[in-house]
Amino acid sequence: MRIVIALGGNALLQRGEALTAANQRENVKLAARHIAPLVEGNELVISHGNGPQVGLLALQANAYSEVEPYPLDVLGAQTEGMIGYMIEQELGNLLPFEQPFATILTMVEVDRTDPAFDDPTKPIGPVYPEAEARRLAERHGWSIAPDGDGWRRVVPSPLPQRVFEIRPIRWLIERGVVVICTGGGGIPTMYAADGTLIGAEVVIDKDLASALLARELGAEMLVMATDVDGVYMDWGTPTERRIDRVEADRLRSGDFPTGSMGPKVEAACAFVLETGGWAAIGALSDLGKMVAGDAGTIIVPG
Repeated sequence: MRIVIALGGNALLQRGEALTAANQRENVKLAARHIAPLVEGNELVISHGNGPQVGLLALQANAYSEVEPYPLDVLGAQTEGMIGYMIEQELGNLLPFEQPFATILTMVEVDRTDPAFDDPTKPIGPVYPEAEARRLAERHGWSIAPDGDGWRRVVPSPLPQRVFEIRPIRWLIERGVVVICTGGGGIPTMYAADGTLIGAEVVIDKDLASALLARELGAEMLVMATDVDGVYMDWGTPTERRIDRVEADRLRSGDFPTGSMGPKVEAACAFVLETGGWAAIGALSDLGKMVAGDAGTIIVPG
């Protein structure tokens, strides 16, 4: 079975953990232990988040005043390489030497006229106390917004339109390669008015990009591994209840938080409705059971 696995941010960093290489390595090791048993008998493509990593690189760049800070598309490319390297290495430590891996720096197109450019909503980087967030926003010209108990930088999040490297990704998986790609929603690029391809100072939602990737690859399943065991109705209330199995046309992304589960539900339903495949949303620790249809929230065609 051809499966796209979208690793949530918890696969790389638990909320509240310091952004150290050692912490990220330990979390990737854990993710690799859940992914490795799925390699035999399946064609796997792995995507991942990168928001905290991009935010850290941006802060490090701001500390060096000799040059202008690098834009988000360049930082996205850097983090794709770093995270892909860790995933490759940790999976390689668990699987036979003969198993090939490849990390593809993946450009994803956005439309420069997308209305999201006028409404920055996508959080990136660390969580700050409000006073610190406001100080940094004033210093760097950021937009900021509340996130849980703290505040984060927010940037535009236009819809993904196309995965430029889709052909080499197909060629690799057809030859048995486990491919890591479209990290953080992909490297955001767009066509300027004169027709040249340029970077975009945005972050593409990783779940929507993963669903686009899965559709363009003809995947049979899209799995979104996160830090909760499924999709809940009335989350955080006395009547909350987990959805075990549901037809895609019965779910509405607007019924879920826009900053967390809403995009996952939207992406999963779009994939199922457009391809006839099925999707799963649930805990990373249940990855194998989700692929078997025995854990998480399973979303199927109507």
